[in-house]
Amino acid sequence: MLKVRVIPTLLWKNLGLVKGVGFDSWRRVGPVLPALKVYNTRDVDELVLVDITATSTSEAPDHESVADFSDECSVPLTVGGGVTTVAQIATLLRAGADKVSINSAAVEHPAFVEEAAARFGAQCVVASIDARRHADGRYSVFSHSGRRDTGRDPVEWAREVASRGAGEILLTSIDRDGTMHGYDIELVSRVVAAVDIPVIASGGAGSYADLVRVVKEAGASAVAAASIFHFTEQTPAGAKQAMHAAGIPVRMNFIAV
Repeated sequence: MLKVRVIPTLLWKNLGLVKGVGFDSWRRVGPVLPALKVYNTRDVDELVLVDITATSTSEAPDHESVADFSDECSVPLTVGGGVTTVAQIATLLRAGADKVSINSAAVEHPAFVEEAAARFGAQCVVASIDARRHADGRYSVFSHSGRRDTGRDPVEWAREVASRGAGEILLTSIDRDGTMHGYDIELVSRVVAAVDIPVIASGGAGSYADLVRVVKEAGASAVAAASIFHFTEQTPAGAKQAMHAAGIPVRMNFIAV
């Protein structure tokens, strides 16, 4: 088994970090740059930075701010939010992003995934999938920050983006987002079983036990989390200690706990 990655997620709106619940009710966390500097010392494997402003306003991603952020980031950085063209991906990579996540534009134009992978390589392309569970137990993919039900099944969509060349999938449960009630194990399990590329579980982490469970029971290749690290005393290094104790292989530097 490859080492499991611990990835804090930073949602960025108007140069400040925010966190919501179910993709709504945004709460300000603080400025971006100090958070990046802190995470550089917290034994994280990667960071995900999502431009909420670009996502909600259909503006182009703010590559100038990404360049400033990347200067302060010593770990691999995935940038997403409002990415709709290959040219924007190229600009973000030049600005310092190591990977770029694409979401709504891929749903609307699936060939975008292929174009991006062909141009930059699968290792640079992260397919972001946001899913919600309906009352009847069905799951469906939502786009445009969770506002639009695409009618797509997340398992089938995961298969498609994988076949089109995505290097990994960032899978977020909208229902669990910000709740700190644990990951949606069923959703993650289904997607992991359907594809042969890494799946990053996102949405719901509230304890180290949640991180362990989504890896052990659902097979996630990486765990993404926000609230647990923003609003509690739990840290990425502490998460790795718990995962290591549970027999999960992780990179252990422990610069600071």
